[in-house]
Amino acid sequence: MPDKIEIFRKYISQQGLKLTRQREIILDEFLRSAAHLSTEDLYLKVRKKHPRIGYATVYRTLKLLAECGLAKERDFGAGQALYEVTNQGQHHDHLICTECGEIIEFEDERIEELQSKVAKEHNFTIRDHRLEIYGRCSKCSSS
Repeated sequence: MPDKIEIFRKYISQQGLKLTRQREIILDEFLRSAAHLSTEDLYLKVRKKHPRIGYATVYRTLKLLAECGLAKERDFGAGQALYEVTNQGQHHDHLICTECGEIIEFEDERIEELQSKVAKEHNFTIRDHRLEIYGRCSKCSSS
């Protein structure tokens, strides 16, 4: 599989844009993050080392990353888009704490198998899916 920078470079070129140093910095910071980031979160991370990069540049770059498939935009019900790095072939689901907002990623092959079985029973072809479970995390449940 092509390197993520190459995927982004190719997409940018196809859009008639240039891969600027600012976009490279934003891409690098995003790819190194393991968290679900808002535009603001990423902007604050980038700004620590590169104070001349503006919020609008981070916003537009995140949108480009989502368009080319390197980022996935999520809305976990807090009214704010969060982005996570897309890893081809790796699927995970989410537990979302309604008290503190913690997001826990998990994988469970039994859920994947059950979804496939249900789709097959209904002659349905799955293209994508998302499982989000809302509740209270262990920290919030114990307080």
